[in-house]
Amino acid sequence: MKTINLIIVTLAASFVATTSLRAQTATLPPASTQTGVTYATDIKPIFDASCVKCHSGDKPKARLKMDTLAGVLKGTKMGPILKAGDSANSFIIKAVAHLTKDPDGWMPPLKNKAGIKPLTPEQIGLIRAWIDQGAK
Repeated sequence: MKTINLIIVTLAASFVATTSLRAQTATLPPASTQTGVTYATDIKPIFDASCVKCHSGDKPKARLKMDTLAGVLKGTKMGPILKAGDSANSFIIKAVAHLTKDPDGWMPPLKNKAGIKPLTPEQIGLIRAWIDQGAK
């Protein structure tokens, strides 16, 4: 009986911790007001610092290459990661804002071997602006 109680308490604590973490990250940063945002000038430097280490080369994770505009627009083995003109409903925004239901989809992962930190709200806002402006 004590084992069952311990399991229940552990599961409850895990649920509370997960719910608390989601509550902290449940808001999507607004899109930047910057105009004329381009991949080459504004977005590639963010991706180079936070994404390209895992998403480039001969065997990119999820078959997603983020070192070129063509690679980002192509998306993953599962399909596109963004909807040009609609950042709020683009998977990449949900992933970098840590709003996907499954924390395994958070990018960069919280615990990654490279020690890459999560994107800032400003970086997410700039990516949102780029997508909303047509992802060019």
